[in-house]
Amino acid sequence: MEWTEAIREAVRYIENHLTEEITMYDVAAHVNISPFYFHKGFSILCGYSITEYIRNRRLALAGEELIGSDATVTALAMKYGYDSPDSFAKAFTRFHGYSPSVVRRDKTMLKAFAPLQLTISLKGGYAMDYKITDKAAFTVLAASKVFDYENAKQEIPAFWQEHYTSGRGNDVCGMFGINIDPQMGNEHFEYLIADVYNPSVEIPEGLEVRTIPAFTWAVFPCKGALPQALQGVNEKIFSEWLPALHDYEFAAGYCVEMYDAPDKYPNGTNDENYYTEIWLPVKKKH
Repeated sequence: MEWTEAIREAVRYIENHLTEEITMYDVAAHVNISPFYFHKGFSILCGYSITEYIRNRRLALAGEELIGSDATVTALAMKYGYDSPDSFAKAFTRFHGYSPSVVRRDKTMLKAFAPLQLTISLKGGYAMDYKITDKAAFTVLAASKVFDYENAKQEIPAFWQEHYTSGRGNDVCGMFGINIDPQMGNEHFEYLIADVYNPSVEIPEGLEVRTIPAFTWAVFPCKGALPQALQGVNEKIFSEWLPALHDYEFAAGYCVEMYDAPDKYPNGTNDENYYTEIWLPVKKKH
């Protein structure tokens, strides 16, 4: 299934199962794409994680039913996947700005959240800087931590901050940020803050040596201040490059971000010319 059609089919599948127990892994399995890449691509293209999208759609529908029917709060809570009326009421209030009781009593204006309509538009032909290159296996010295997909966007920046404030930045400067999920289907993935390993140096406590396998990589250059430059290229990868890609597909559950040395630039990682790369392992389609 092509990438853009997979996203559209995912939205259709979610809409047809909103009142059932459904997870990101169910959706990814339905469209036959690994959760490792599907979660990232869905979030970038749609602006929400799959869990956020499902939650928002359920709460929007629950609000419509609350005003337009006699269904009890307890019944709506159970229908839309909440363990109790209290947990439903808290989520409902955060989303709509009013409690269920106030909405039903005052017919308060509700927040709308319509089903996604994904449109990919390639204007004037397809052009994006990248190269396909073979890289041998390489070994890194790394700080490692395991994250679940849903919270990684907030927790990984905190991991980098913790890495430097703890003093480990003296041992690993952070040339690479590496996502690893070899099976591409786990609920969690490993993230490394890493440098190229120097075997002549003793391994500091709390760090480890890891080998990144040899792959054919699609390498995307990024120029500009962080995090905006990387975010912009990531968005183009999933909204422009993947929809236009016919010869290659993802090969494994790895994603590497390579960071140039910040001290080479007057404003460090905030410099308009700061250079980074995104590496994605690919293979020829059969």
